[in-house]
Amino acid sequence: MTPRDASEPNGSRWSDLDRPPLNITALRRGLVREGGLWSEVEIVQRTGSTNSDLVARAAEGGAAEGAVLVAEEQTAGRGRLDRQWTAPPRSGLFFSVLLKPGEVPVARWGWLPLLTGVAVATGLARAAGVDTALKWPNDLLVTVGGEERKAGGILAERAGDDGVVIGVGLNVTLKEDELPVPTAGSLALAGAVSTDRDPLLRAVLRSLEEWYGKWRAAGGDPGVSGLQEAYAAGCATLGREVRAELPGDRAVVGEAVAVDGDGRLVLATGEGVQEPVGAGDIVHLRPA
Repeated sequence: MTPRDASEPNGSRWSDLDRPPLNITALRRGLVREGGLWSEVEIVQRTGSTNSDLVARAAEGGAAEGAVLVAEEQTAGRGRLDRQWTAPPRSGLFFSVLLKPGEVPVARWGWLPLLTGVAVATGLARAAGVDTALKWPNDLLVTVGGEERKAGGILAERAGDDGVVIGVGLNVTLKEDELPVPTAGSLALAGAVSTDRDPLLRAVLRSLEEWYGKWRAAGGDPGVSGLQEAYAAGCATLGREVRAELPGDRAVVGEAVAVDGDGRLVLATGEGVQEPVGAGDIVHLRPA
């Protein structure tokens, strides 16, 4: 059944009963509270990219820290390296948040996408009963039929001088015949005990608030906050032979042995060199 927009004649938000709309009233009641991180929650039915929208709003001064923008459908969602991210309406969680960690040195802001990965994995373990592994730097992996598949991704973008917008895209109810590529997955295909997006989103955002609070209280120190240890524990890239495809058409092959204090992936190469990688595309060459 193809969902129809609520604005269409005779249309209904409930035209696909397997994919009900998010409940904005319940989400605001559960997330926006005095003294909490989340200052506002907004849901739009359809947009190009929640990240682009929230970055633009922040640039205009129209968004406070803790603003959350959720889309029921994204038509121009982006991953790293400007890759496209598309999915049927209401089949996943597509949202962006605005963070302003002013007391944390900018040099440590690179930990924010890694922190978000830990938070999403923690929230999904609680609410969906699914083990979500992290592929450095920002992919969310689930196991479907014994195979690792990508179920989501994270994208961080600067927003003005004092902010970062973090976007998350997560496949929740996608079926096999809806997957954009065979290597994609979803929580439903991974055997989630719940695919109700309302409690899933609440769990992920509460987990993000918790981890962001720890990290910020520690001045962004990944060791003191426990973030570096938690990321390493959940990172599926560590212990594997990988190929890092780097800017300038350069590639490095080696075993991923650590994530250092700057959030870089450290590769032990065949030449006996340990090379930190701060940006690049990582290809897993063999199982851990």
